[in-house]
Amino acid sequence: MGNTADMNQLNMIKQQGIPIQLPKKWPMQLSTQLTKKPSRSLKACLFGALLLLSFSGFAAEACHLERDVQAGSYSEIEYKRMEKIYAVIGDEKYAEAATALNELLKRTKNNDYVKAIGHQLLAQVEWSRERYPAALKHFETAVELNALPDQTHYALMYQIAQLYYADKRYTEALARLDMWFCEIPEEDINPLAYVLKASIHVAEEDYRSVLVAIKSAIDLSDKPKKSWYEVKLASHYELQQFPEAAETLEAMISRWPENKQSWLQLSSIYVRLKQHKRGLAVLALAYSNGLLDKKSDVLQLVSLNQYLDLPYKAAVILQKGMADGLIEKTEKMLTQLGDAWYQAEESDKALLAFGEAGKLANDGKIDLRRGYLLADSEKWAEAGIAMNSAIKKGGIKEKEVGDAWLLKGMAEFNTNEYKAARDSFGNASRYQKTSKAAMQWIKHMNELN
Repeated sequence: MGNTADMNQLNMIKQQGIPIQLPKKWPMQLSTQLTKKPSRSLKACLFGALLLLSFSGFAAEACHLERDVQAGSYSEIEYKRMEKIYAVIGDEKYAEAATALNELLKRTKNNDYVKAIGHQLLAQVEWSRERYPAALKHFETAVELNALPDQTHYALMYQIAQLYYADKRYTEALARLDMWFCEIPEEDINPLAYVLKASIHVAEEDYRSVLVAIKSAIDLSDKPKKSWYEVKLASHYELQQFPEAAETLEAMISRWPENKQSWLQLSSIYVRLKQHKRGLAVLALAYSNGLLDKKSDVLQLVSLNQYLDLPYKAAVILQKGMADGLIEKTEKMLTQLGDAWYQAEESDKALLAFGEAGKLANDGKIDLRRGYLLADSEKWAEAGIAMNSAIKKGGIKEKEVGDAWLLKGMAEFNTNEYKAARDSFGNASRYQKTSKAAMQWIKHMNELN
């Protein structure tokens, strides 16, 4: 699975789906109060559709056939009745409009075109009255009459699929959508239809089918939306297809290079795939483009540099983060900076970092480390001060206390503070680990005197 951000993204997709385009002319907002049972005629229609789907989809030769439907017409009486109905609907007198439309449908015997228009209008009226099951039934009837012009006929089929999806009746939604795919001319298929299909598969947690649908949407669009790629990416994560997820992120970065999250995710995937150098390269490029604007982002880059044995780069980036105020100069961060400089064999810079860390520390551990470094560089006066600070602060292991006294004595000896050195060696001699060395130093001092 992906990281926390990736899982949150997927959960959002599951909960919300992909936005769908509902009819703009409907006065009321979409509700989820549709009935859970389709009408009897609709059941029969869906049963047939599901049978077709169960046999590897619609037969290719049965789809995209030319639809031979001529534009219908009204009689003079029907035209006048329709004019009145449109006026009533315009005044939002929906109950009166419903009565008039039902009366029109009763009187219309042989004109399927007028019947289809009547059911379409009645569906919109019922929708406005929040009678959603009735609205859906009339939409279905308008389509089943097969008498409306192509544009209206196909639009209604598509809207019906949307309504089932909105009501979480995913099997019916997919069946109706596949029927629409089969009937509409292939050249008229819009990428958003594949987005709707992907949404249905997301709701059903069928991520392999999600990928097929959303890829079709992306391939069919000149300007695919970022959210479509996010659905594709989340599905790859869900299926643990990390190489494919990396390819998707690369495509997203090429289209939306300003999106920091894509860079971070791509780097994370490469690390997951044990391709740490690629992960570092991606993160370094994001850094150079000014996209890493959070402490955690920069520290991730620092850690990758250290992991790949590039301590100098790690130290430079970490120090700049502190200079820019992005990373606080805490004991922990300053110690990490000191470690990076030390690994890069920049002892003077390491000492500066450890010195700042030591001032913030409540124990003597950092001062002890700094003392060792100063002694290695034969900076005896500073080494003695560091060891004295380590002993006073405490919080170091017993064997390390002996070392601190011994090195303090050596520092004092080399700065001609012989009395202080003799006292320090005496203290070091009380610890088993440093006792022998301390006694040798005392003997050496006695011989000199």
